[in-house]
Amino acid sequence: MATLQKIRSKGPLLVIVIGFALFAFIATDAWRVFEPHQNQRNAGVVDGKKISAQEFQNMVEEYTRVQELLYGNRISDDALTQMRDGVWQSYVTYELVKKEADKLGLTVTEDEIKQMIQEGTSPLLNNTPFVNPQTGMFDRALMDNFATQGNPEQVSLIMNFVEKNLKQSLLVSKYQALVMNALISNPVSAQNSFDGRTNETDLLLAVLPYSSVADSTITISQSDIKDLYNKRKEQFKNLVETRNIQYIDYVVTPSEADRKATLDDVTASSEELKDATAEDYASVIRSSRSTIPFVNIPMTKNAFPGDIANRIDSAKVGEVFGPFYSQNDDSYNAFKIISKQMAPDSVEFRQMQVMAATIDATKKLSDSIATALRNGADFAELAKKYNQTGASQWISSRMYEGQQLDMNSMKLINALNNLEVKGVENIDLGQFNVVVQVVGRKAMTEKYKMAVVKVPVKFSDETYNEAYNKINQFLAANQNYDDLVKNAEDNGYRLLSREGFRSDEHVVGGVSGSNEALRWVFEADPKSVSPLYSCGRENDHLMIVALTGINEEGYIPVSQVSDVLRAEIMRNKKAEQLIAKFASVKTFDEAKALTGVKSDSIKHVSFAVPAFVSMTASSEPALSAAATQVEVDQLSKPVKGNGGVYVFQPYNKTKLEGEYDEKGEEDALFNMNQNMASRFINDLYQKAEVKDLRYLFF
Repeated sequence: MATLQKIRSKGPLLVIVIGFALFAFIATDAWRVFEPHQNQRNAGVVDGKKISAQEFQNMVEEYTRVQELLYGNRISDDALTQMRDGVWQSYVTYELVKKEADKLGLTVTEDEIKQMIQEGTSPLLNNTPFVNPQTGMFDRALMDNFATQGNPEQVSLIMNFVEKNLKQSLLVSKYQALVMNALISNPVSAQNSFDGRTNETDLLLAVLPYSSVADSTITISQSDIKDLYNKRKEQFKNLVETRNIQYIDYVVTPSEADRKATLDDVTASSEELKDATAEDYASVIRSSRSTIPFVNIPMTKNAFPGDIANRIDSAKVGEVFGPFYSQNDDSYNAFKIISKQMAPDSVEFRQMQVMAATIDATKKLSDSIATALRNGADFAELAKKYNQTGASQWISSRMYEGQQLDMNSMKLINALNNLEVKGVENIDLGQFNVVVQVVGRKAMTEKYKMAVVKVPVKFSDETYNEAYNKINQFLAANQNYDDLVKNAEDNGYRLLSREGFRSDEHVVGGVSGSNEALRWVFEADPKSVSPLYSCGRENDHLMIVALTGINEEGYIPVSQVSDVLRAEIMRNKKAEQLIAKFASVKTFDEAKALTGVKSDSIKHVSFAVPAFVSMTASSEPALSAAATQVEVDQLSKPVKGNGGVYVFQPYNKTKLEGEYDEKGEEDALFNMNQNMASRFINDLYQKAEVKDLRYLFF
């Protein structure tokens, strides 16, 4: 989350106008997707408690509204999806913990929240907007400053949001601490941990790899598979229902005619740039459909894409460079350097906002303030007179380059670029004026005012329609699943497969805008074929989905995991044969002499670190454990590992340097236990039978 300080540092620079347009958009979009599912109004169920789609949408709107008020920028679709996930996860976690906390009488009081904020040391506060960018920690001064100077309605909204979320987070933290502190370490475990880390063994090693036994010699019955399944059953469990799908994701690409048309357009725009005047540049760039808007301020090379920046030194001021093709983003480009100047990369300035009863009165007052400052008046004293701090702040090029700037922002930046130290300018921003004074300048650098035409090559309507009609005709002729699979490749379409597809993945095949295809997947019957979906950020993906199977919530059928079970049984039965081969050997030399045995030596084997055996290319924790129990020059019993069956003979044991610290070892074990215990939420999740139905609406 960006910080309030960072937002304020831009002050009037960005002239952020905060409104509710985004939330009107969100609400409209939400109702549109609610309509098809009026009979199913729930976005989810947590331990039998239903949350309606509208209730969940209200939570998301509250969160996004806070973000919007703080940042002022429209939230992208991807960011909104992440926010929805975050809101859902927070809601589920809180509901699961609250139920357990209620049983225990565990609560969070208002006084605790106030004390937490007052002390300002809780890590939970670092998840609020009031984090100092220099320290990365919660800054009480930022919050107090916002509470006293912000818009009352906004302050109320954001502070209520912060306090509510702190209350929920603290309850979860309390319950987690209760679980964690139930796990304790002890001196015996501490000593064993220290010994396991500091005692090392060097081994002579002999192995009969599993590959030395042919698979064809092993017989595996269905009862073998069923017996192992019953032992491993808890490992084979779907926490949620998933689907197996196959799909065609056809990407529409520009034709050669589209490429030529784009080049012709950029060439025409570059000709217009040649004779353009200061008043024309914005219009020319806008009509060219350039992805880089015209910004009437000088900027460093870093403000421009690399393919443009790398050519600036080859261009002359006042001349048009291009057109040229850039493979990086598949675009045609041209640009004109309007002017070049040396300007500071960073400027320290102070500003005073001036607003009177009328526009004329505002101008008169701001002129008098600017004149007084030019004549040597003290800025801080004048600011104080008009109830402002007059504090200085730094602004650097990276804070505004690449941002969408309005006319007022450009006025301010141009003034700061051109003013000398102690220089003053009165800037008319329409409804009010800003009087600025430059306090300091540093890092003088070359800056360019440029008009850039960058037009990515895109497919035309004709190209899209041709691709759409072709795949639509293919779909019409292959409505049957078997026909789709049989004929896809012959028609130039690649059929992709995905098993275990979850509804909370939000999109199919990673393609944005494929929400409708996802909804179809979780409402369709096996072996059915979907309609044709147009999706992707540019509507450049044409998608057909086939549902091949449904994996119900609960235990996975033995038939679906039989290959995994068969592999383990195969390894176990081979191990029995190989252990029997080693049974008669008495010395390491006898073990080495057995047919098929590979031998080597490995060093520094400890209980804390699994041994890696290069002969079988496998990690072998069983060897690490067994090595601690066998004395030097003694032959071990056969050890069943991941890559084969081993016997070994230690030839050296070493104790690493290090002083035993009982408390330190116990603390380390406690932390390790805490990490393991932190998984308690997964157990609560499974018991609560959480249902995530958001895919129906969002």
